[in-house]
Amino acid sequence: MAKRSKKNGKGDSSIVVNKKARHDYHIDESFEAGLSLAGWEVKSLRMGKVQLVDSYVLLKDGEAWLIGAQITPLDTASTHVVADPLRDRKLLLHRRELAKLFSETQQKGHTCIATKLYWKGHLVKCQVALARGKKEFDKRAATKEREWNIEKQRVMHRG
Repeated sequence: MAKRSKKNGKGDSSIVVNKKARHDYHIDESFEAGLSLAGWEVKSLRMGKVQLVDSYVLLKDGEAWLIGAQITPLDTASTHVVADPLRDRKLLLHRRELAKLFSETQQKGHTCIATKLYWKGHLVKCQVALARGKKEFDKRAATKEREWNIEKQRVMHRG
């Protein structure tokens, strides 16, 4: 599969990235999780019809669930399948990873979010991150630093 993507000029296998997550949270640690999907969902992912903006990961009964991710069904989806774009999807993680996520989210200020969906071969993977919420002044400082780096690049390029 890697050879084919190089021919097409696509080096990145990302389907969607949750940019709001990096803005709102400090990412501490990330994990790779499989995703349990229906056939129509995989077809929609190939067309890029997915949003992760308000999604999060819920840990209950020793399982991880992706909540709030919207996968829009295609117009050509089968008529006998009831396509729910906001259904809860099971994340496939190792037991040790689930235990670590569960113990860390019990601590104050930690949460578990989905940061990215991507292809790994023919499989869809979800990058799950352990995160802490940012305060408002942290967000302003990050924006200020990013703008300064852009300005610095402009000055270096001119001079």
